[in-house]
Amino acid sequence: MTLDTLFFYAFTTLTLGGAALAVTRPSAVHAAIALMVSLLGVAGLYLQLTAEFLFVAQIILYIGGILLLFLFVIMLVNLDAGRGLRQFHRRWTVGAAVTAVAGVVLAVLGSRVQLPPAQRMPETGNVELVADTLLQDYLVPFEVVSLLLLVAVVGSVLLGRKRA
Repeated sequence: MTLDTLFFYAFTTLTLGGAALAVTRPSAVHAAIALMVSLLGVAGLYLQLTAEFLFVAQIILYIGGILLLFLFVIMLVNLDAGRGLRQFHRRWTVGAAVTAVAGVVLAVLGSRVQLPPAQRMPETGNVELVADTLLQDYLVPFEVVSLLLLVAVVGSVLLGRKRA
């Protein structure tokens, strides 16, 4: 077994284990930390695929930005009011059966798919290809999205400020 294969299995275990813990933890903070572990596993898989741009974007945007936003919201919202509610209905057998059927269907479909032969990677790096595509082919939609995000940020600041 090569080192790449060991890293693949390690990152896959992190991803799937973190995802399983994220949906089964009763504490929202623990679930968010498990989600961070899962996202770190995905980032490792991106790095192993030599997709450095996606690796850095995963770390900075998803783990550094969105997950911290989740944690701030979890800590600001009063979660004690919802603790008394029954969240899980103890239907693990139904969930396990549906998961098993979905796994069998995916395994059967995956065994029938024929992948194209591997292609040689271009000489330029991933970041250059993404930049060329965004700033040449999709320049107008890229700028429209940036303006839309700017309007959303200004709107959220205006809605969030205290009224005099």
